Amino acid sequence: MADRDDEMFLRVARMEAFSDGVFAIAITLLVLELSIPPGSEEHFLRAVLDQWPSYLAYVVSFATIGAIWLGHNSITHYLHSANTTFLRLNLALLLVVSFLPFPTRLLAENLGSRASERVAATIYGVSLLGAMILLSLLWQTAVSAKLVHPDAGDEEIRLLTRRLRPSLALYIVLIIVGLFTPLVATFGYLVVAFLLIFPVNLGRREKSEPASS
Repeated sequence: MADRDDEMFLRVARMEAFSDGVFAIAITLLVLELSIPPGSEEHFLRAVLDQWPSYLAYVVSFATIGAIWLGHNSITHYLHSANTTFLRLNLALLLVVSFLPFPTRLLAENLGSRASERVAATIYGVSLLGAMILLSLLWQTAVSAKLVHPDAGDEEIRLLTRRLRPSLALYIVLIIVGLFTPLVATFGYLVVAFLLIFPVNLGRREKSEPASS
C-alpha cells in the first residue's frame, strides 16, 4: 500500500513540475512580443507610447495566466492522486495555456484597427474561455473521481468549485461584448483576471503538520 501511495505522490509531483514549467514558459513568451518598430529613434517616446495595445494585451494575458496558475495550484493543493483522465485534461489545459501568446499577439497587433480588432478580440476571448473551462473540468474530475485528499472539508471543496465556475459566464458575456467594443472587452478580461487572483488564497486547506512522536 505504501508503494502505491509513493507511486501516486510521484505522479502528482511530476505533473506539478511539468505544469509549472509550461506556465513559466508561456508567461515568459508574452514579454517577447513587446518591441518598438525599427527606425523610431527620431520620435522614440511617441513610438513607445504608441505600443499601448501591446502593453495592455501583455498585462491582461499575464494576469490571466497567473490566475489560471493560481487556480491550478489550488487544485493540486487538494490533490491526493491523479488518474489518466486527470492527466490528459491537465495536458489539454497546458495546450491552451501555451497557445495564449499567439492570440495575445493578434490582439496587440489589431486592437484599434477597425478591420480586424473584432476578430482578434473574439479569438482571444475564446482562448481564455477554453482555458477556464478546462481548469473547471480539471477540478470537477478531481472531485468526481475522488482524487481529492480525504481530509479536505466539504465547504472547502464547494468554495473552490464556486470560484471556478462564475468566471465562465463572465467570459461568455465579454466575448459577446468584444464583437461590438473589443477594447471594453479587453479591460473586462483584465478585471476578471484580478477577481480570480485576489480571492484565490482564501479558504485553502493548510497542510497538516506531521504528528510529533
